[in-house]
Amino acid sequence: MLTIHRNLFRQVTIVGVGLIGGSLGKAIKKHRLAREVIGVSQKQETLDAALKAGAIDQGILDIKKAVVNADLVILATPVSVIVGMLSVLGKSLKRNCIVTDVGSTKASVVNVARDHFPSHVHFIGSHPLAGSEKSGVDYSREDLFENTLCIMTPTQATHRFALERVKALWTKVGAKVETLSPEEHDKALAFVSHLPHLLAYALMEAIPTDLTKYAGQGLKDTTRIAGSSPQMWGDICLGNSRNIVNALDEMTRNLSLLRKAVHNEDSKSLLNYFKSAKDKKEKLS
Repeated sequence: MLTIHRNLFRQVTIVGVGLIGGSLGKAIKKHRLAREVIGVSQKQETLDAALKAGAIDQGILDIKKAVVNADLVILATPVSVIVGMLSVLGKSLKRNCIVTDVGSTKASVVNVARDHFPSHVHFIGSHPLAGSEKSGVDYSREDLFENTLCIMTPTQATHRFALERVKALWTKVGAKVETLSPEEHDKALAFVSHLPHLLAYALMEAIPTDLTKYAGQGLKDTTRIAGSSPQMWGDICLGNSRNIVNALDEMTRNLSLLRKAVHNEDSKSLLNYFKSAKDKKEKLS
């Protein structure tokens, strides 16, 4: 097993210094896991905000310049942007550089990295199950990953040392690490993450606007994640469409069962359905 030391990496470059990227930068700096944290963004004001927040040591607009000396590159942008970067980034990375991402879908990302990275660059997919409906580095926190789960998605081709170093990073910032194949990850997340977000959006759309003034805390709690980035969730839907459609089909089947029981005033079926759901929820808690 890899012994975890401070300064696990000399230079870490984080591409995308929003909520997740900024929080990771803060956590890396807090635990002294790198000598220097470089942030990359298309906007200077974003880098200025990240510097002010203490999330990075230096901000660079030119991604090729920012990654050339990196030991670890963390891609913390929307999945469609990650896929685009992976197809051109390999030539700018030094030998034995490790690259990971924090995207919510994995199969497409892993496949592109496999097809475009040179053999001397090591990619390992990561997905920290942490975050907020808020976005931007202003909401970043150094403790965001503490007591959370991070799913890593190695393949048979994954370099063992790269896997252990990235796992050490996530462990040191407070996350418990589990591994799934990219395909297993995408199937699981379609149900436990992507479906709930879509339902929150759908619930808000289903409620007539003139009735929202009567909403209590229950509706606010249930739809909190509908405040998430529309662009990001559109991106996720396109990146994991087959699995999300399967999850939506299962949800549609459940709504049909509920509709039938309510329409028929079938109190026994309703009670059994609610009890079963309540038991699942209590195990989840």
